[in-house]
Amino acid sequence: MIRSGLITAASALALAACTSAPDTVGTNAAAPAPMTETMSSYALAMTTVEGLEEAGNTQTAIDRLTQLSGDPDLTREQLAETLLRRGELRVSQSGYDVMGAIEDFEEVVNTLDDTTGHAEAVLALETARGKADSLMTVLNQPETTRQQKFDILMQLGRHEDAIDLMIASDLTPDNETLIAMYQIGYLCEGDELTGRTYDAVEPDGTDHALRFCDFGK
Repeated sequence: MIRSGLITAASALALAACTSAPDTVGTNAAAPAPMTETMSSYALAMTTVEGLEEAGNTQTAIDRLTQLSGDPDLTREQLAETLLRRGELRVSQSGYDVMGAIEDFEEVVNTLDDTTGHAEAVLALETARGKADSLMTVLNQPETTRQQKFDILMQLGRHEDAIDLMIASDLTPDNETLIAMYQIGYLCEGDELTGRTYDAVEPDGTDHALRFCDFGK
Protein backbone atom coordinates (compact mmCIF):
# COMPACT_ATOMS: atom_id res chain seq x y z
CA MET A 1 0.00 0.00 0.00
CA ILE A 2 2.85 2.37 0.90
CA ARG A 3 4.60 1.54 -2.40
CA SER A 4 1.36 2.16 -4.31
CA GLY A 5 0.89 5.51 -2.59
CA LEU A 6 4.47 6.52 -3.47
CA ILE A 7 3.93 5.67 -7.11
CA THR A 8 0.71 7.64 -7.17
CA ALA A 9 2.38 10.66 -5.60
CA ALA A 10 5.31 10.50 -8.00
CA SER A 11 2.95 10.30 -10.96
CA ALA A 12 1.05 13.33 -9.70
CA LEU A 13 4.27 15.32 -9.33
CA ALA A 14 5.41 14.36 -12.83
CA LEU A 15 2.07 15.40 -14.28
CA ALA A 16 2.22 18.75 -12.47
CA ALA A 17 5.75 19.34 -13.74
CA CYS A 18 4.68 18.64 -17.31
CA THR A 19 1.71 20.94 -16.94
CA SER A 20 3.64 23.88 -15.46
CA ALA A 21 6.84 23.63 -17.49
CA PRO A 22 7.30 26.23 -20.25
CA ASP A 23 6.36 24.93 -23.71
CA THR A 24 9.62 25.85 -25.42
CA VAL A 25 8.69 24.07 -28.62
CA GLY A 26 5.36 25.88 -28.84
CA THR A 27 7.03 29.23 -28.06
CA ASN A 28 9.63 28.79 -30.78
CA ALA A 29 7.01 27.69 -33.29
CA ALA A 30 4.84 30.72 -32.55
CA ALA A 31 7.65 33.22 -33.14
CA PRO A 32 7.26 33.53 -36.96
CA ALA A 33 3.45 33.77 -36.71
CA PRO A 34 3.31 37.55 -37.34
CA MET A 35 5.13 37.15 -40.67
CA THR A 36 2.91 34.23 -41.65
CA GLU A 37 -0.17 36.25 -40.77
CA THR A 38 1.07 39.23 -42.80
CA MET A 39 1.75 37.08 -45.82
CA SER A 40 -1.66 35.43 -45.55
CA SER A 41 -3.40 38.79 -45.25
CA TYR A 42 -1.53 40.11 -48.26
CA ALA A 43 -2.33 37.05 -50.36
CA LEU A 44 -5.98 37.25 -49.32
CA ALA A 45 -6.13 40.94 -50.26
CA MET A 46 -4.65 40.30 -53.69
CA THR A 47 -7.05 37.42 -54.26
CA THR A 48 -9.93 39.72 -53.32
CA VAL A 49 -8.69 42.28 -55.83
CA GLU A 50 -8.65 39.71 -58.61
CA GLY A 51 -12.17 38.61 -57.74
CA LEU A 52 -13.45 42.18 -57.76
CA GLU A 53 -11.87 42.87 -61.13
CA GLU A 54 -13.29 39.70 -62.66
CA ALA A 55 -16.74 40.70 -61.38
CA GLY A 56 -16.45 44.08 -63.10
CA ASN A 57 -15.90 46.07 -59.90
CA THR A 58 -12.66 47.72 -60.98
CA GLN A 59 -13.01 50.84 -58.84
CA THR A 60 -13.67 48.77 -55.73
CA ALA A 61 -10.57 46.71 -56.55
CA ILE A 62 -8.54 49.92 -56.85
CA ASP A 63 -9.85 51.05 -53.45
CA ARG A 64 -8.79 47.72 -51.92
CA LEU A 65 -5.29 48.14 -53.32
CA THR A 66 -5.15 51.68 -51.97
CA GLN A 67 -5.98 50.35 -48.50
CA LEU A 68 -3.37 47.62 -48.89
CA SER A 69 -0.66 50.07 -49.98
CA GLY A 70 -0.99 51.84 -46.63
CA ASP A 71 -0.21 48.70 -44.63
CA PRO A 72 3.08 49.38 -42.77
CA ASP A 73 3.79 45.64 -42.54
CA LEU A 74 4.18 45.20 -46.30
CA THR A 75 7.63 44.31 -47.54
CA ARG A 76 9.14 46.45 -50.28
CA GLU A 77 8.44 43.68 -52.78
CA GLN A 78 4.81 43.52 -51.71
CA LEU A 79 4.42 47.30 -51.88
CA ALA A 80 5.92 47.37 -55.36
CA GLU A 81 3.55 44.61 -56.52
CA THR A 82 0.59 46.43 -54.95
CA LEU A 83 1.43 49.71 -56.69
CA LEU A 84 2.04 47.96 -59.99
CA ARG A 85 -1.31 46.19 -59.77
CA ARG A 86 -3.12 49.40 -58.90
CA GLY A 87 -1.41 51.19 -61.75
CA GLU A 88 -2.43 48.44 -64.17
CA LEU A 89 -6.05 48.77 -63.11
CA ARG A 90 -5.99 52.57 -63.19
CA VAL A 91 -4.62 52.72 -66.72
CA SER A 92 -7.10 50.14 -68.01
CA GLN A 93 -10.23 51.13 -69.92
CA SER A 94 -12.36 50.67 -66.79
CA GLY A 95 -9.82 52.28 -64.47
CA TYR A 96 -10.52 55.94 -65.31
CA ASP A 97 -7.26 57.25 -63.86
CA VAL A 98 -4.32 57.25 -66.27
CA MET A 99 -2.61 60.07 -64.36
CA GLY A 100 -2.96 58.10 -61.13
CA ALA A 101 -1.40 55.08 -62.84
CA ILE A 102 1.57 57.22 -63.86
CA GLU A 103 2.05 58.21 -60.22
CA ASP A 104 1.97 54.55 -59.13
CA PHE A 105 4.55 53.51 -61.71
CA GLU A 106 6.74 56.51 -60.91
CA GLU A 107 6.75 55.58 -57.22
CA VAL A 108 8.00 52.09 -58.01
CA VAL A 109 10.60 53.42 -60.44
CA ASN A 110 11.88 56.16 -58.14
CA THR A 111 11.62 54.68 -54.65
CA LEU A 112 11.48 50.90 -55.06
CA ASP A 113 14.30 50.39 -57.56
CA ASP A 114 15.66 47.40 -55.62
CA THR A 115 12.53 45.31 -56.18
CA THR A 116 11.81 42.76 -58.88
CA GLY A 117 8.91 44.90 -60.12
CA HIS A 118 11.16 47.84 -61.00
CA ALA A 119 11.86 46.81 -64.59
CA GLU A 120 8.16 46.15 -65.22
CA ALA A 121 7.31 49.57 -63.77
CA VAL A 122 9.74 51.29 -66.14
CA LEU A 123 7.98 49.82 -69.17
CA ALA A 124 4.51 50.42 -67.72
CA LEU A 125 5.38 54.04 -66.99
CA GLU A 126 6.42 54.62 -70.59
CA THR A 127 3.18 53.08 -71.87
CA ALA A 128 1.01 55.09 -69.46
CA ARG A 129 2.72 58.35 -70.38
CA GLY A 130 2.18 57.57 -74.06
CA LYS A 131 -1.52 56.95 -73.43
CA ALA A 132 -1.83 60.21 -71.50
CA ASP A 133 -0.14 62.14 -74.31
CA SER A 134 -2.47 60.61 -76.91
CA LEU A 135 -5.55 61.44 -74.85
CA MET A 136 -4.38 65.01 -74.32
CA THR A 137 -3.79 65.45 -78.04
CA VAL A 138 -7.35 64.44 -78.86
CA LEU A 139 -8.73 66.48 -75.95
CA ASN A 140 -7.16 69.68 -77.30
CA GLN A 141 -8.36 69.25 -80.88
CA PRO A 142 -11.12 71.73 -81.83
CA GLU A 143 -13.23 69.07 -83.54
CA THR A 144 -13.43 66.90 -80.42
CA THR A 145 -17.03 66.82 -79.19
CA ARG A 146 -18.08 67.56 -75.64
CA GLN A 147 -19.02 63.94 -75.08
CA GLN A 148 -15.59 62.85 -76.26
CA LYS A 149 -13.94 65.44 -74.03
CA PHE A 150 -15.92 64.13 -71.07
CA ASP A 151 -14.82 60.56 -71.81
CA ILE A 152 -11.18 61.62 -72.13
CA LEU A 153 -11.22 63.63 -68.91
CA MET A 154 -12.67 60.64 -67.08
CA GLN A 155 -10.02 58.34 -68.55
CA LEU A 156 -7.25 60.71 -67.51
CA GLY A 157 -8.57 60.82 -63.96
CA ARG A 158 -9.61 64.48 -64.15
CA HIS A 159 -12.99 63.59 -62.75
CA GLU A 160 -14.01 66.97 -61.40
CA ASP A 161 -13.39 68.59 -64.79
CA ALA A 162 -15.35 65.81 -66.45
CA ILE A 163 -18.30 66.23 -64.08
CA ASP A 164 -18.37 69.99 -64.60
CA LEU A 165 -18.55 69.41 -68.36
CA MET A 166 -21.14 66.67 -67.93
CA ILE A 167 -23.47 68.92 -65.94
CA ALA A 168 -22.94 72.05 -68.03
CA SER A 169 -23.62 70.15 -71.26
CA ASP A 170 -26.29 67.81 -69.86
CA LEU A 171 -24.32 64.77 -71.03
CA THR A 172 -25.34 61.18 -70.40
CA PRO A 173 -22.37 58.86 -69.74
CA ASP A 174 -22.52 55.24 -70.83
CA ASN A 175 -23.46 52.58 -68.29
CA GLU A 176 -19.87 51.55 -67.52
CA THR A 177 -18.89 55.14 -66.71
CA LEU A 178 -21.98 55.65 -64.53
CA ILE A 179 -21.14 52.52 -62.53
CA ALA A 180 -17.55 53.72 -62.14
CA MET A 181 -18.78 57.11 -60.89
CA TYR A 182 -21.03 55.25 -58.46
CA GLN A 183 -18.20 53.07 -57.16
CA ILE A 184 -15.85 56.05 -56.84
CA GLY A 185 -18.47 57.97 -54.89
CA TYR A 186 -19.63 60.74 -57.20
CA LEU A 187 -23.07 59.23 -57.75
CA CYS A 188 -25.30 57.89 -55.00
CA GLU A 189 -28.69 56.28 -54.60
CA GLY A 190 -31.42 57.67 -52.35
CA ASP A 191 -34.82 59.32 -52.47
CA GLU A 192 -33.50 62.30 -50.54
CA LEU A 193 -31.14 63.28 -53.35
CA THR A 194 -32.04 65.95 -55.87
CA GLY A 195 -31.12 66.58 -59.48
CA ARG A 196 -31.22 64.48 -62.60
CA THR A 197 -31.48 60.71 -62.29
CA TYR A 198 -29.15 58.38 -64.19
CA ASP A 199 -30.23 54.77 -64.61
CA ALA A 200 -27.40 52.26 -64.40
CA VAL A 201 -26.99 48.50 -64.12
CA GLU A 202 -24.13 46.82 -62.26
CA PRO A 203 -22.33 43.81 -63.78
CA ASP A 204 -24.34 41.48 -61.52
CA GLY A 205 -27.60 42.90 -62.86
CA THR A 206 -28.43 45.22 -59.96
CA ASP A 207 -30.37 48.29 -61.10
CA HIS A 208 -29.64 51.74 -59.71
CA ALA A 209 -31.32 55.13 -60.01
CA LEU A 210 -28.35 57.43 -59.38
CA ARG A 211 -27.98 61.12 -58.62
CA PHE A 212 -25.00 63.23 -57.63
CA CYS A 213 -24.16 62.70 -53.99
CA ASP A 214 -23.54 66.31 -53.07
CA PHE A 215 -27.15 67.42 -53.58
CA GLY A 216 -26.19 70.63 -55.36
CA LYS A 217 -25.56 69.14 -58.80
